[in-house]
Amino acid sequence: MAKPVVAIVGRPNTGKSTLFNKLVGQRLSIVDDTPGVTRDRIFADCEWLNYTFLLVDTGGIEPQSDDVILSQMRRQAQLAIESASVIILVADVRSGVVATDAEVAAMLQKSGKPIVLCVNKCDSVGDLPLGFYEFYNLGLGDPIAVSAVHGHGTGDLLDAVVQYLPSAEETAETDAMIAVAVIGKPNVGKSSLVNKISGEERAIVSDIAGTTRDAIDSVVENEFGSFLFIDTAGMRRKSRVDDQLEKYSILRAKMAVERATVCVIMIDAVEGFTEQDSKVAGLAHEQGKACIIAVNKWDAVEKDGQTMTAYRKKLMNDFSFMSYAPIIFISAKTGQRLDRLFELIKFVDEQNATRISTGKLNDVLAAATARVQPPTDKGRRLKIYYMTQASTRPPTFVCFVNRADLFHYSYQRYIENQIREVFGLEGTPVRFVIRERDGK
Repeated sequence: MAKPVVAIVGRPNTGKSTLFNKLVGQRLSIVDDTPGVTRDRIFADCEWLNYTFLLVDTGGIEPQSDDVILSQMRRQAQLAIESASVIILVADVRSGVVATDAEVAAMLQKSGKPIVLCVNKCDSVGDLPLGFYEFYNLGLGDPIAVSAVHGHGTGDLLDAVVQYLPSAEETAETDAMIAVAVIGKPNVGKSSLVNKISGEERAIVSDIAGTTRDAIDSVVENEFGSFLFIDTAGMRRKSRVDDQLEKYSILRAKMAVERATVCVIMIDAVEGFTEQDSKVAGLAHEQGKACIIAVNKWDAVEKDGQTMTAYRKKLMNDFSFMSYAPIIFISAKTGQRLDRLFELIKFVDEQNATRISTGKLNDVLAAATARVQPPTDKGRRLKIYYMTQASTRPPTFVCFVNRADLFHYSYQRYIENQIREVFGLEGTPVRFVIRERDGK
């Protein structure tokens, strides 16, 4: 059975993201005094009294707004409400009950879900502010006084939440998921891909570059297995990052790559390869993640019989530093080749976790060194005594040699190519650790 979902909702700037971060114990959601900073749903595991549940932070709800982004934030919150087992409505004691609070409360009551009313910013110790008692007028039962900044009252709040949740035994998770980070520069269609794959509007999609600010999670289960898709904010060049919020977003995108085991690097087929695409890919490569290069918007490209072959050849040249990564041409809009994308994700994840026995590895090493002699310098030749695999994700090989300085990068690349030729390792980087020992 899937974990129950608890959604944090309310009008903008009541401290929802601060409360979310306090409850999950880490800074996952962007916090800023600017209303409307949280635009998408942010998910994290939360535990209280042996209950484990998925906590969801949402963008502020403005019921009457016609603004494009605000109206989509309202739809995001509505989706969170529909999937939630319990709803936490966050209000602000400093501003008292405002018309928007009443409208949001009425909207939540129509959902028929259990609602816990959290009155935030009760920061002073002692008697509650007089304005606290106004919130009984919302008709949601006893409000709970909380200070999200200091953590006061969060225990009482969680006590009220878990009374509506199924027991811990019923929520045990079984299947391991493949974590997939969808990365790329702004406006290449990352959110559109996640929406198409998950079958619902999990992320706000807009032609405005930079619409996605947080990394958000989507769980997808299909005939190919269980996947956790992490949609990330587009990564721009550092010179473009003058907005404090966007600095947080880039950090969050990097954290998403760290969390993932597979990275789907998205390229805009119409715009073609750019230097920024290379930098984004380099981030996944350096962290040793399994990688797939997905060329999106392929439906918008004029094609003849040779277009894909020529495009692939150019990309292989552009991404020469990660020639191991398979290239797939997709359309997030039409769903073209998304089944093949799932197959590739499973395949490269397995390759990233490949373990090769020391015996087989040294058979390949012996054949490779017999075919091409190791390099020499001033009469001394490189000797590779043996090789063993130290770890996976990525496959990391330790080579014991007589002189590390003789094991040039070019010869390492040759040995790597020989290993790949025999064992595949498609879609994953390979690491070498050189250990020097004397001839004795």
